[in-house]
Amino acid sequence: MKKITLTTILLIFVFCNVFAQQEKGITGYNNWLDTWTDFKPNKASYDEPTQILSGDIFENTTLTKRNTYLLLGEVYVTNCATLTIEPGTVILGDYETNGSLTISKGSKIQAVGTATDPIVFTSSRIDKNAGDWGGIFILGNAPLNTFGKVMSLNYGLNPSSTEAISYGGEDINSDSGILKYLRIEYAGKITKEFGNYSGITLAGVGLKTSINNIMVSYCQGDSFNILGGNVTLSQAVSYRSSKNDFDFNYGTQSTISNSLAIRSPYISSADGSRCLNVKSYDIKENADTNKKETNVIAENLTLVNISNDLAYDFKVGLVQEAIFLGTDVSFQINKSVISGFMPAVYLDPEMAINGDNLEKIKFTRTYFNNCEGNIFRKSYVNNDDLESWYGSRAFNNVYSKGPDSETFIDSSNKKYPDFRLRINKIIAANDIEQD
Repeated sequence: MKKITLTTILLIFVFCNVFAQQEKGITGYNNWLDTWTDFKPNKASYDEPTQILSGDIFENTTLTKRNTYLLLGEVYVTNCATLTIEPGTVILGDYETNGSLTISKGSKIQAVGTATDPIVFTSSRIDKNAGDWGGIFILGNAPLNTFGKVMSLNYGLNPSSTEAISYGGEDINSDSGILKYLRIEYAGKITKEFGNYSGITLAGVGLKTSINNIMVSYCQGDSFNILGGNVTLSQAVSYRSSKNDFDFNYGTQSTISNSLAIRSPYISSADGSRCLNVKSYDIKENADTNKKETNVIAENLTLVNISNDLAYDFKVGLVQEAIFLGTDVSFQINKSVISGFMPAVYLDPEMAINGDNLEKIKFTRTYFNNCEGNIFRKSYVNNDDLESWYGSRAFNNVYSKGPDSETFIDSSNKKYPDFRLRINKIIAANDIEQD
């Protein structure tokens, strides 16, 4: 009886410690990055294409694992058709013709891989580089905060009908399909007039669209570009993007949880490269103030900057902020980890620091590690008011300095790194002391 009791107590102790370990940052009793992700996609080799995808897809179509597909130029799924992609299917984006895939409004994509057999979109080149091909566009019928109900993609696309690139509407539950266990590699090709494509653009996408376990790697543009809509993201991974990992704009009402952004100070864009870039508009005069401003709710995120020499990279200006918040946005982040940035957060210099804005922007139970400054208003020398406000015990934030090897369970693992937070670092760290 005594032996059973001791065993039970031990199991409870282990369970409680594992649970505590998952409190902040990406969470899970197992490392959910295992098997389906690839942190060395340049080592992978795929068969030559056996099928070509081009032009418009007007009817329900299934892509099978036994074939390798080539996205030749701009490919559009239109006419309320559904594109189904089997687990393990490989689709190559053509380098010469800037291959891209657009799921037009009213159509759907059912791309459901598995943890052991993910779907892969990657470059058609043998020697792969960021920006080799375009990217994926998912267009829905959910609201935007612009004047009028509908906008069109502005990437220089030339569809057979402008309807194929329009997005936005009034249906917050707009359903564009399912994306699960899917990798997007080496996308984000730059255009002379319109800038970079993103790895995946979610424009006017609604709540019934399911987006889980998506990894975007080595994108020359934004990894995830969210334009309006009502978007829910879970277990999303952005790895070594040149621009922003997650870009939110046009009044999106987004929830992002249990997701990971891994930045490198040696891969960045001159016009900004953050983990989260949150705005309500590009030009204020184009936004309808009667409509909702961008609102992002984030929980259990891990945002980490991987550096060979963080102090030196700080000194020479290679490291930027993890999060940038524009004016007229609402933003909440809870139970997350922000590690290795300068600073952790920048607020737009035009943002007034007052009760209304502080009520809309909340950082709670978040672990700030190895950041050169925490929450600043950009271009302002004195940020003591913000540091004091968010350092209050009421927000229960944690501040620490520690190397990645002590902060994360196994961040140096080359194949399947584990960026879950070590429990001992949470226990060892203290809140900022207040007078």
